[in-house]
Amino acid sequence: MNNQKRREIFTRWRDANPEPTTELDYTTPFELLIAVILSAQATDKGVNKATARLFPVANTPEAILALGLEGLKTHIRTIGLYNAKAENILKTCRILVEQHGGQVPRERAALEALPGVGRKTANVILNTAFGEPTIAVDTHIFRVANRTGLAPGKTPLAVEQRLLKVVPAEFRRDAHHWLILHGRYTCLARSPRCGTCLIADLCDYKDKTP
Repeated sequence: MNNQKRREIFTRWRDANPEPTTELDYTTPFELLIAVILSAQATDKGVNKATARLFPVANTPEAILALGLEGLKTHIRTIGLYNAKAENILKTCRILVEQHGGQVPRERAALEALPGVGRKTANVILNTAFGEPTIAVDTHIFRVANRTGLAPGKTPLAVEQRLLKVVPAEFRRDAHHWLILHGRYTCLARSPRCGTCLIADLCDYKDKTP
């Protein structure tokens, strides 16, 4: 795929959705951080149901620490792997209070040092909470980047690095959201909806569906 096609793809996505954002419900960087930690192997819809119970009760590191492990679990037990996630969230809250004044750090290294936070989660926080032009490669973005020919790569990191290189600068901040939404609602894993796809004529995928 050439750069002209890439620019046209992102132009169409921007025209259709000028201000894309996450489907996770949050109002502060800390709420987003907790929601993203909970979202591993869970749907955004499921996470939003859990945080709708949790955040009115505790939406700061100090408040979640005050809940304690069992108290936190009662609010997130509908989420998969909630036991491990609860432990990571408490450890993360403790670090935020002790090392960052209760605030979510804006530096990648500090974010990745938090329990339950890897490169993908750090990229989501940097992009969505702080407006940095990062791209968090999840299964949707990995699939879309490879299937369309937009930024092929054998690993999530390779795809991320390729996207950062080939996505025009003017689209880089929002690219993460456009790619996820395209993978979630159009370029589906088993049955891509090529017939209604906004970029079907630009995509390199050979086995397009009717």
